Amino acid sequence: MLSRRGPREVRTPVAPSRPWLEWPLGLVLVGVLSGLAIISTGHWRKGSFAFGTAVVAGGLLRAVLPPRMAGLLVVRSRWFDVALTLLAGAAIMVLALIVPPEH
Repeated sequence: MLSRRGPREVRTPVAPSRPWLEWPLGLVLVGVLSGLAIISTGHWRKGSFAFGTAVVAGGLLRAVLPPRMAGLLVVRSRWFDVALTLLAGAAIMVLALIVPPEH
């Protein structure tokens, strides 16, 4: 039996066979790992801000890159991916700024 495709079905891009083509995800992961490394040194505010910045960068990359170049940053539709990552990154950055420091 042939399957019928609905009008709203979205084709997801196939992950490239060469890992170096996943530079957008790699860039975000380097930023996230840098933030975690900063947090592990005891500078949680700076590390959390770096972590949030990396997540926001992922959202911006998802917004401007075509799906074939965005690679594994593509999860759902473009607007959903961008909105969710920008909101999550901004929330992390705001929390890093508003939590009072320990005395």
